[in-house]
Amino acid sequence: MLLSDPPLLRVLTVNVHKGYTAWRRRFMLHELREAVRTVGSDLVFLQEVSGAPAAGASAHNGVPHPGASMAHYEYLADQIWCEHAYGRNAVIAGRDHGNALLSRFPILGFTNHDVSVPGGEARGLLHCVMRVAGESRPLHGVCVHLGLRESHRQRQLQSLLEMLAREVPDDAPLIVAGDFNDWRGRADAALRGCGLVEVFRLANGHHARSFPARLPLLRLDRIYVRQVKAAHPFPLPRRPWSTLSDHAPLAAEIQL
Repeated sequence: MLLSDPPLLRVLTVNVHKGYTAWRRRFMLHELREAVRTVGSDLVFLQEVSGAPAAGASAHNGVPHPGASMAHYEYLADQIWCEHAYGRNAVIAGRDHGNALLSRFPILGFTNHDVSVPGGEARGLLHCVMRVAGESRPLHGVCVHLGLRESHRQRQLQSLLEMLAREVPDDAPLIVAGDFNDWRGRADAALRGCGLVEVFRLANGHHARSFPARLPLLRLDRIYVRQVKAAHPFPLPRRPWSTLSDHAPLAAEIQL
C-alpha cells in the first residue's frame, strides 16, 4: 500500500493596518483583498484587522467603499476561505479591531487570549484548532500581535508559552505567526525552549525584513513552526504589497 504525502499548506501573515496604507493616507481594503487572494494561501493570519462596524455604518469617512458594512476579515475571506475566527482586541472610534485567522480547513474551536499590559495597547493571542484532510492530528494555529515595549513583549511571550503548554499537545503540528514587534530579535530565545523554529531564520540565517513595507528595514513579522515535516519561505513580489499596508507580508509553505 502506498502512503500519501503529508499535507502541504501555504501560509500568509500580514498586519493589514485596519485597511490603510502607511500614515493612513489611503484606504486599500479592496486592493488588499485581491493581493491576499493572489497568494493562494490555505491559512491567512491577520493582525490589526477590523471587525464589525458600528450600527448603521456603511462608509469610510463618509464615502461608501467595499466592505464598509461588514467585518473586514469577512470581506477578505468571502467565497475563498470557508472558515474564519476573530479575536477582538480593541475598540476605536466605534469600530473594533484585532487578530483573525482565515482557513480553508474546518475550525474546530478557537479562543482569543487577552495579553494586554496596563499602559500599553490592547494585544491578543488568537488560538485556533483545525482539522486538515489527510492529517490525523489537529493543526493548531496562533495569530500573534505583541506590544511595542520590550518589557511588555517579554510578558506577552511568557503568556504565549504558558498558553502553548496548557492548550497544545507536544506532538501536535503548530504554526505561530504574526507581528511580534521584535526589532531587537529577542523572541527566539524565549520560544526556542518550547521547540518553535522560525521559517525564514531557519532557511536564511535571519528573520525577514518586513517594516516599513515600502523599504523594509526592521524584522518584525514571523512564522514559527513546531512538529512539522518541513517548512520554507514562499517568495512574494514587492508590489503591490509595498503600497497596501505599513507592513510587508510573509508567506511560507509547510508540510505537516
